[in-house]
Amino acid sequence: MSLPSFISMYQQLIAAPSISAIEDSLCMSNKNVIELLAQWCESLGFSCEIIELEGGKGRYNLLAKRGKGDGGLMLAGHTDTVPFDDSRWNHNPFKLTEHNNKLYGLGSIDMKGFFAFVLQAISELDEKQQTQPILILATADEETTMAGAQQICKHPNLKPDRCIIGEPTDMTPVFTHKGHMSTAIRVVGRSGHSSDPERGVNAIEVMHKVITKLLILKEQLKHKYSIEHFEIPYPTLNFGNIHGGDNANRICGCCEMHIDMRPLPGLSVQELQMLVLDATHEINQQYPNAVSVIDLHEPIPAFTGNTDSALVKLAEKIAGQKAVAVNYCTEAPFIQQLGCETIVMGPGSINQAHQPDEFLAMEKIKPSQQIITNIIKASCFSFS
Repeated sequence: MSLPSFISMYQQLIAAPSISAIEDSLCMSNKNVIELLAQWCESLGFSCEIIELEGGKGRYNLLAKRGKGDGGLMLAGHTDTVPFDDSRWNHNPFKLTEHNNKLYGLGSIDMKGFFAFVLQAISELDEKQQTQPILILATADEETTMAGAQQICKHPNLKPDRCIIGEPTDMTPVFTHKGHMSTAIRVVGRSGHSSDPERGVNAIEVMHKVITKLLILKEQLKHKYSIEHFEIPYPTLNFGNIHGGDNANRICGCCEMHIDMRPLPGLSVQELQMLVLDATHEINQQYPNAVSVIDLHEPIPAFTGNTDSALVKLAEKIAGQKAVAVNYCTEAPFIQQLGCETIVMGPGSINQAHQPDEFLAMEKIKPSQQIITNIIKASCFSFS
């Protein structure tokens, strides 16, 4: 088969639902997306390896390669999207819709569209002049567990020199980012009749003590750790969700709070976990084993890069923009374990990610395409 047009690839990718979510009832297989990409890669002379994730559940990675040996450039992205609220979308999330010079669709910038840019760029370059391997990596479950990236970083025969992860950065190179931890704080007290408070242990009151300790930790993090590259230069701790109790006239027997933490490079996940446990230690002594600290998903470490790498310098030169640090997280810390220079850089704005009516501004297509083409050309091709 021949490679479809850029817009046709975009349409087909958006039309193949591949939602991943913590809630199993919302999850979908990404197999249709993987098979589409494999067909298109094969039409450009790539050899393709489709790898089912450990544990199955219809999740797959794709690793496509053109060229022999190790090294070269890997272009990586995830094939899953977040869930959507149909009532907040004005366009069909699974149909690429052009309106007001924008392309709407779920995954249009986060981040199925990146693959259309990459394949279009490769199709326009002369394969006879390719001197280094080109690899395309498409992963599963980035929006939840990052299981696809965590599995691929253990691949025994994957040794690229460089990797670009095409998350939406408006084609600004990203050389470092924070990590992400979602944690449940669960307090189990002892319920009873509200008329006799001393016969129970009120989990809401204990949680109040926990919150007081965590607010102190939040300020300590703000003043102890700082990296000036980041717009928000310190690790953050956010109280995102809390619920407990069932009736006004009962002593609350259980209360649970979910918090979000964003560690900086240099602050390990393990260290931050210990700081949270230390904050609850005194309360657990006062109320034995009342407080539990539970990871809601596998913590994502920070991505530690530097502005001196050859890939960063190349991307800055071609994009005409200095590399930056960002507060959100990607698959970069796992991909980096392959030993390759890694940056995050892709079309579209992060401001549109995870939003109703997600879109790609059409005026950005041509300049984004040119930057991607030039980076691939500079990394893997020789022109006399």
